[in-house]
Amino acid sequence: MRLAGHTLGTPDHTVPQALKLFRAAGLDAAEVIYQDGYTSGLPQGDRRAALEALKAAEGEGLPIIGLTPYTTAINALDESEWRGGVDEFRGAIEAAHLLGADRVRVYAGSWHPGDSDHARRWAKLREALQTLAPEAEQAGVRLCVENHFGTMTQTAAETAALVQEVAHPAVRVLYDQANLTFTHDETFEEAFAVQGDLIGHVHVKDLVFTDPNAAFRATETARVDASERAVRSRVIGTGVLPWPQILAALLRHGYDDLLSIEYEYRWHPQDLPTPEDGFRESAAALRGMLADLAEMENAR
Repeated sequence: MRLAGHTLGTPDHTVPQALKLFRAAGLDAAEVIYQDGYTSGLPQGDRRAALEALKAAEGEGLPIIGLTPYTTAINALDESEWRGGVDEFRGAIEAAHLLGADRVRVYAGSWHPGDSDHARRWAKLREALQTLAPEAEQAGVRLCVENHFGTMTQTAAETAALVQEVAHPAVRVLYDQANLTFTHDETFEEAFAVQGDLIGHVHVKDLVFTDPNAAFRATETARVDASERAVRSRVIGTGVLPWPQILAALLRHGYDDLLSIEYEYRWHPQDLPTPEDGFRESAAALRGMLADLAEMENAR
């Protein structure tokens, strides 16, 4: 498996600076945020910025393998809003193709407690992905639907159901066990049972609970507000996530691809070491786990 750095962890670095940091940390690739107004991201529809990022990536010998947009309008009931969301994703697909990136993160619309018209919103979400999937396939890009709170696929079961309904090889699951853990949804064993054969990308991060019994709640989608948090972010290998077992399960299910370190320094810098230290420590921990797994396999 190769390791990628995610620019969520480098909010004070430009994209070229983040790529240099990832290379220094011993990483193999980068996943870059696709959002206006973020220092360590690519502005939407800005071809020149994408070409500059591509040049920087080639200079570092560190490819950009994926983009992370924050679009949520693809389940909107208002037709113009929905079309705007679909067009935003088209822009992300085009930018990914230009960069040579082969995956784009997908938020499965917006969904929060108290929202209504679930069936209609789900149908619009499915329609959006069925519309975009052939375009993504032609561009050499897969759309990876994340297990993520504040969307219609908070759980592994919901994510698997959506991917199966869309029924297109360019739409896969973005597996994020940390998200499933702090929302008190599936364990990693339960997650693999329902979506293990659908995984097209993986986010890796770690956490500890401040109150394991607190019910999960989040009024936002991209992050959990400080007043609602019952966890603290941690460097991989120092929290509660059983990453050696999760990595072994990924390999058993045939996933031997990229692991993207989603270091949450943008949202929770008070919890974490500097990006320079955090990415290096996370990479070392993951490589150690993978080496142990390889040694165990060789000993069989």
